[in-house]
Amino acid sequence: MASDLKDTFWKRLDNVTAGLLSTDSERPIPMAPQADRDNKAIWFITAKGSAADRAAQSGGEARFDVADPKAGLYAVVEGKIDIAGDEKLDDVWNAFAAAWFEGGKDDDSVQLVKMTPHSAEVWATEGSAAFLYEVVKANLTKDTAEGGEHGRLAF
Repeated sequence: MASDLKDTFWKRLDNVTAGLLSTDSERPIPMAPQADRDNKAIWFITAKGSAADRAAQSGGEARFDVADPKAGLYAVVEGKIDIAGDEKLDDVWNAFAAAWFEGGKDDDSVQLVKMTPHSAEVWATEGSAAFLYEVVKANLTKDTAEGGEHGRLAF
């Protein structure tokens, strides 16, 4: 089951538009993840001097929380965060990132960071129609609703 859930995690993370990234003792901040299953990494485009940048400078620990009903993914991902070179920036640059940097990807304040997950607790749910069906069924039969897949992953 864990390998199936891991596969589901990476596929659904591709559809997540934002989550909360927290580093060290800093407050969580909304960030858009860029899933990279092949490299077992999650990339974030941030600004130099941000909490994510400061933690990555020291190779610190990070936590990424996801609650995305459209993607059917709820997760708490923990891992190491590091500064990344610009070689991956072209692959992960998008319109969301462009909205925050006047100079585009060549803006001097752009900083790419890489989170390498070491563990995650994941809940993968079905679409809203399937979830609604489970709620109705549970209320009619007095059983509990089926919430989808849940488990802990190691990367």
